[in-house]
Formats: sequence, structure tokens, C-alpha cells
Amino acid sequence: MIARQRQNEILHSLKEEGTVSVSELADKLGVSESTVRRDLGELSSMGLLEKVHGGATALDDEQALRDLTLDERVGLHKDDKQEIARFAAKLVGPNDCVYLDAGTTTHLIVEALDGTKARYVTDSVTNALSLAEKNMKVVLVGGELKSATEALVGPEALETLLRYHFTLGFWGSNGIDATQGFTTPDCSEAMVKRISLEHCERPYVVADPSKFGHCAAVSFGDLEKATVLTTQVPPAFQRFKNIKTVLKG
Repeated sequence: MIARQRQNEILHSLKEEGTVSVSELADKLGVSESTVRRDLGELSSMGLLEKVHGGATALDDEQALRDLTLDERVGLHKDDKQEIARFAAKLVGPNDCVYLDAGTTTHLIVEALDGTKARYVTDSVTNALSLAEKNMKVVLVGGELKSATEALVGPEALETLLRYHFTLGFWGSNGIDATQGFTTPDCSEAMVKRISLEHCERPYVVADPSKFGHCAAVSFGDLEKATVLTTQVPPAFQRFKNIKTVLKG
């Protein structure tokens, strides 16, 4: 059994049982305990499980099931987010019309932008203010303000987005599921994400590895609808050609 198959079996066992031990996995997979520990280490580094003494436990789905506030999210997987953001910022050209979704990774993209003459449209108050401070051209869509994510939603936001055709765009996602695609907990925010993504020529979803294998309440796009930028692709998602690894450093 190759490493990818073993790791898929480990994740399946975790989904069924919640907690697994090294010795149980070794017996089940027919490999040594040292091999199991190595697999658990790799899966933990991808953000797909939590290592504990003698085994592993399934991760809490809180990030997918509810909208964490920006303060709650800002320190999570920051190194991965910064690598993704630096790569994403380099994709922006001077003639692009860019959509920027609300979120901590997209905000890091704003911080990484340097000297671009592109035009920006965003539903994020935080992103809009940061872009304005950099003297960049920015349009903030109207609508109702969500306090948790500082995103604007509702009919006014959708009406604005329907007028645009973006050459490039970046979205965050609470969960990425092979069947349900890109997901988020809130229906109104999902609609803003869906409409803006559908109006984009080159859409990118920026996601650290912890988002894979989780599914929030509302889908806003099929997995094939955008290129995913991440730092490490989990074994179960390596068949998708549109998931791209951003090399660290």
C-alpha cells in the first residue's frame, strides 16, 4: 500500500471513529508503527488531523461550521496564508480589474501588493481601506455590513457585482469538499461569492491546507470553477488538476 492510500485510510478511520491509535492503525494497514507516525506527521502538517499522544484525533469543524471573526482567524495558519498571498499578489497585472473577497488571506494579498495600477472591487471594508491607504483604485460594493467578517452583503452588493466583469479575482472559503465544492456558513455571503466568482475570467480560491475535507452549510461554487492556491495538497485532493501548490520560501 502506497503512502497516499494509507493516508486516505487513516482519514477515513478518523471520520468514522473520531480518534485512532498508532497501534490500531499499524495492525489495520499492515505496516510498522513508525510508518504510521510518519503518515500522521504529514497529515498533521497539512492541517487534516491533530496528533495526540499515541495516535490522532479528528479536527474540530468550527472553522467551517460558523463564521469566525477576523480576530479569531488572523493568527490561524498565518505562515501558509502569507506564502499564498505573496504568490497571489504577483499574479496581478497593471491592466487587471480585480475582485477581492473578504477574509484574512485576501487581506494579506492586499498587504503584499506593490506598485500595481490595477483596479480593485471588494466587499470587504478592511480590504478597501487598506487599498485606499496604498493609493490604489478601489470600489467598495454597497450593502449590509456583517460584523463578524466585515463583508458587505445583500441586494445592493449583488446589484453592483452584476455590472462588473473581472479579469482576475481572489476568494476565501471556509471549507473545500470534493463533492460540494467551495462552502461558507452564511447564505447571504455565499451569494456574493457566487455572483462575483461567476463574473470573473481568472478566479482563484486562496486556502491553507486546513480547509480541505471540510464542508460548511452553503456552497458558492463547484471545485472546478476556480484555481485553488494552497501550500500543500491533501492526498484525497491530488487528482484535481486545478489545485496548485505554492512553494514555500
